[in-house]
Amino acid sequence: MCTKKDDVEKIVDIIRDAGGKLVGRTRLQKTACLLELAGHGEGFHFDYHHYGPYSEELAHAAVLASAMNRIHEEEHRAEWGGRYSVYTSSEHNATSASEPVRGALIHKAATANAITLELATTAAYLAHEGEDDPWGETARRKPDKAEDGRLENAKQLYQELRGIAPGLPEI
Repeated sequence: MCTKKDDVEKIVDIIRDAGGKLVGRTRLQKTACLLELAGHGEGFHFDYHHYGPYSEELAHAAVLASAMNRIHEEEHRAEWGGRYSVYTSSEHNATSASEPVRGALIHKAATANAITLELATTAAYLAHEGEDDPWGETARRKPDKAEDGRLENAKQLYQELRGIAPGLPEI
């Protein structure tokens, strides 16, 4: 049980550091993954799934945090018919001054286009896992999302993220 409490605290911290609001389960996953890759993470383990890097621990911790009323998850219907979550926290403490990189990285991820963030994080994860051509592999795995200039936008976003957190993989 102690670990679960710790994981709940980790989720609360991520949402708090995003300014008290984070839109989308995928965005929560990608933000946490970027934190891990940059060396500013919470210790969640990620594997590759349909939407890129995914942590079952993180997903479970978000459910627990909501059940414990530490965060609030509100589901909405997207214009295209799917559903998305909006996570909020009433714990609006400022981001720790000792972690300015973490705060800036979370803010950038929280405000980036969701698909662009998904592509950028996927490429970073694949690079971290030893993929020789992470952008090419990302395009291969996500052909519908990598079209219409989105992959180029993801590359630009990733350079901005690396400018904030140089510990991210160089790709």
